[in-house]
Amino acid sequence: MALGGVDLEAPRNSICGLIGPNGAGKTTLLRILLDIIGPDAGSVEVLGTTDLQSTRPRIGYLPEERGLYPKMRVIDHLVFLGVLKGLSRRDARKRAQAGLAEVGLGERARDKVETLSKGMRQKVQLLATILHDPELLVLDEPFSGLDPLNVELFKRMVLERRRAGATVLLSTHLIEDAERLCDRVCMIAGAKKVLDGQVSELKAASGRRDLAIAFEGSSEFLAAPGLVERAADQGGYVEIRLKAGADPQALLRRALESGVRISRFELTEPSLREIFMEQAEAAGLSTSDSPTDGEGAAR
Repeated sequence: MALGGVDLEAPRNSICGLIGPNGAGKTTLLRILLDIIGPDAGSVEVLGTTDLQSTRPRIGYLPEERGLYPKMRVIDHLVFLGVLKGLSRRDARKRAQAGLAEVGLGERARDKVETLSKGMRQKVQLLATILHDPELLVLDEPFSGLDPLNVELFKRMVLERRRAGATVLLSTHLIEDAERLCDRVCMIAGAKKVLDGQVSELKAASGRRDLAIAFEGSSEFLAAPGLVERAADQGGYVEIRLKAGADPQALLRRALESGVRISRFELTEPSLREIFMEQAEAAGLSTSDSPTDGEGAAR
């Protein structure tokens, strides 16, 4: 069984992140939503209907396993895929040319796919995914293998689709990407849902108070019984986990009394990674990569 007891709701015109370690069941869940495989139990509703085949022209899907025809010219490839999604050849060609120009591939339109670098091919695949203006955009590990500049380009394009009215479902094991990009997240570990909700609400519900402190001098003040649960050196600053009920001002006073020079003293929200790890461990679920055959149940 790849999934058990997982339910997911992605509100319209939002970016919903499906996050968790490799092997958690994220791709299996996406394949069920896209009617690539069927659930053993439960129900699936996409874009307001349970007739999943009828929704296919309204969905753009970027699979984790990228696939383009290497011998086709770039422009012909995009036109071909656009027509499959219901566009006229003329409209598909017009949109493809505009999209290639936007991502810096306008001059490569007539080149064969096999002549493109990996990053260029990923741009072409993303263009193919959004060419028909889908209402629902399903992206499985969209930033995998991209350099930082192309990651930012992809993020900008995803945000543009949301601003245009699309709903985006983004699967990633990179929790930091989801934290910066998503309105809502569903966290999966060990084939089970760990958390689900608005990013801001999940952070507020954690009840946690952390500190980021940058200072010059001895760190002895951090050995404060009743105040500090954990301290982690992050290079330019120290990340502090306060104990339940601890007053951050008491730690600040202790630091100043010890003679250190404070350049940063900031209350911070817990990261999604920290919340995810804590919830998964509390539930006794594995957060490590685990093999899956891609088949299983969604209940």
